[in-house]
Amino acid sequence: MTEEFESKMSEMAMPAFDVSENEAAEVEVTHCGYIAIVGRPNVGKSTLLNHILGQKLSITSRKPQTTRDQILGVKTEGHIQAIYVDTPGLHLGSDKAMNRIMNKTAAAALKDVDVVLFVIDADRWTEEDESVLQKVKHARCPVILVVNKVDQLDQQDDLLPRLANLSDRMNFSQIVPISALRNKNLDRLERLVESYIPEGTQFYPEDQITNRSSRFLAAEIVREKITRQLGQEVPYEVAVQIEEFTYEESAIHISALILVERNGQKRIIIGERGDKIKLIGKEARIDMENLFQHKVMLNLWIKVRSGWSDDERALASLGYQEE
Repeated sequence: MTEEFESKMSEMAMPAFDVSENEAAEVEVTHCGYIAIVGRPNVGKSTLLNHILGQKLSITSRKPQTTRDQILGVKTEGHIQAIYVDTPGLHLGSDKAMNRIMNKTAAAALKDVDVVLFVIDADRWTEEDESVLQKVKHARCPVILVVNKVDQLDQQDDLLPRLANLSDRMNFSQIVPISALRNKNLDRLERLVESYIPEGTQFYPEDQITNRSSRFLAAEIVREKITRQLGQEVPYEVAVQIEEFTYEESAIHISALILVERNGQKRIIIGERGDKIKLIGKEARIDMENLFQHKVMLNLWIKVRSGWSDDERALASLGYQEE
């Protein structure tokens, strides 16, 4: 980003809420608020949350619809607690039950939050972006347009005209260009978010970063490795269910069931002589050990259940339910 651009954006930015040392000494005022991160699939919402938290919480891949659930990421710094709500990508075409649930989950995040971060790609505006825009226009809180992946623009001089064009689409509270992957301009975005967080009691202990269980996070890690390893070979008809999660002094014992819809998908995940499933297990175990800070013994197996991704009862049993 150019110096001219940095200067212009500094002028646009609102100052973060601050409390002087004397005021803080007299009255301990805490702030707590919810921030919804919304956008179409594959614009970097989960990457943004992970970098804000400074820790991997939401799984990521280059494939759309990687995030399926609403995940809370909690960041507490002194008197301010920001509770970020990472959502599935809002997308067109929702015939299957899984897609309908994902869209409803994402749309529900716009209710009862204090700030909305509407994330888009810097290099294009799509029909799905327009669909998300129509939903965020009904939000009863400030909406910050987060223009991600600015580092990927072929011509950096095009950025300011693009931002000016985007500002005509809605009266956004702020427009902030960032690169979530490169950690560019995230400090400015966080300061803006803090300026909108209201006074209130903090809901989570200062060392807690999510409302999700260890079992949920373990299942998501396995699903991420499947998505990254197999790409387009296996559609998004894959779910992971943790059958065992047992803490012992020497290790955490985790057994995960990988659910697919067809025998062909099972063969692809297993791979020739079991090479794919071994690699998936190895990479998942490493991430789990980093997350849980404990040795992990991981067992994976695969089961075929035809039509589960369009079966509302099956989805409910896996934890996917309409809001």
